[in-house]
Amino acid sequence: MSIVPAQAAVSSGPVVAAQADDSASRGAAPLAPRARLLPALAAVYRAQLSRARVARIPLLFVATFQSVGIMVLMRGVVDGGAEARAVVAGSSVLVVAFVALNLLAQYFGQLRASGGLDHYATLPVPPAAVVLGAAGAYASFTVPGTIVTAVAGSVLFQLPLTHLWILAAVVPLAGAALAGLGAALGLLAPRQELATLLGQLGMSAALLLGVLPAARLPEPIGWARDLLPSTYGVEALARTFDAHPDWAAVGLDLAVCAAVGVVSLAVATWAYRRAAVR
Repeated sequence: MSIVPAQAAVSSGPVVAAQADDSASRGAAPLAPRARLLPALAAVYRAQLSRARVARIPLLFVATFQSVGIMVLMRGVVDGGAEARAVVAGSSVLVVAFVALNLLAQYFGQLRASGGLDHYATLPVPPAAVVLGAAGAYASFTVPGTIVTAVAGSVLFQLPLTHLWILAAVVPLAGAALAGLGAALGLLAPRQELATLLGQLGMSAALLLGVLPAARLPEPIGWARDLLPSTYGVEALARTFDAHPDWAAVGLDLAVCAAVGVVSLAVATWAYRRAAVR
């Protein structure tokens, strides 16, 4: 056993006290600064994209096959004209609804139920980056299926392929609106099962109100159709199948879709903050 001399202990006392006072004056070590929005968004997007690449690709095939099957069934009752344009446009956007709305609602519902939000809450990542990164990754998977559906429907109903480049605007804008809605439903649902149910109901609404021609819907249901975010993407795509599209109307539909997307993503970000602090 080693014994410290009493004089050494007494003499070291002021030194230790001075070091403690100096540490207290400096305070605790500062935390790392929060990541900026764009780098954090890119990181979350890449992580979600690599995660969903294996799990979601089979479901993307299901969504595409489902939309093509609906067009084949509708071919027996719709010959052409405005109704054919509505069916093809609605079936194409339905692929976006299946992935961006339905699957994203299920994902965030599961993330909240399993405590996965706690992991994101401990990271110096802005809430908007988490929501936008996940929404962008899920919406990205809809691009191949939407293109395949639109081309197949155009060939099936003998519609022109000239203006299908408009999908480059329809897919991200409709995807943002539907992904924000899906994320909000998943984060606000009190139970995971309810989030799954809400996602399924949202996709069913996109199916019934988007694929069926608007002229054949009762007026009250037509009002509900106007409230669905994907409706304006469907209308914009359907207008481009005309021989001489009304580009002003197409731009207006896309602008409305973009505005709805901003609002829905803002609501999803608020819902994420609300769920993360609980």
